[in-house]
Amino acid sequence: MRRDDDDPFDEFFREIERMMDEMMGSEGDVHIDRDGSTDGGDLHVDVHETGEEIRVVADIPGVEKDGIDLKCDGSVLTIDAGTHNREYHERLTLPSRVDEHSASATYNNGVLEVTFDREDESADIEL
Repeated sequence: MRRDDDDPFDEFFREIERMMDEMMGSEGDVHIDRDGSTDGGDLHVDVHETGEEIRVVADIPGVEKDGIDLKCDGSVLTIDAGTHNREYHERLTLPSRVDEHSASATYNNGVLEVTFDREDESADIEL
């Protein structure tokens, strides 16, 4: 959900996000994407991090499961979705590199959830 600069509830939402981050503590971090680009309707996207995985949750109301296309290159998740009336396009830079082959996705009642395993920072090299 995009909020205009003059939205009277903007401060309220910032405070809720601050409290969510405080509650999560060191177990995770909540990021709410407000500045991602879209070529159609607005998506509300949340990114949740833990030590082992990254989970992306997006609200895509009114779209059938077959109308959603997901792509990931390990650092950017692209969500394309649409109906006859609306088009959604979101490119989301993930907070850290992920193993795109580990992705699992569910879509239920307009809520898309995509989970990735974090990719190891460095690879072991055998001699």
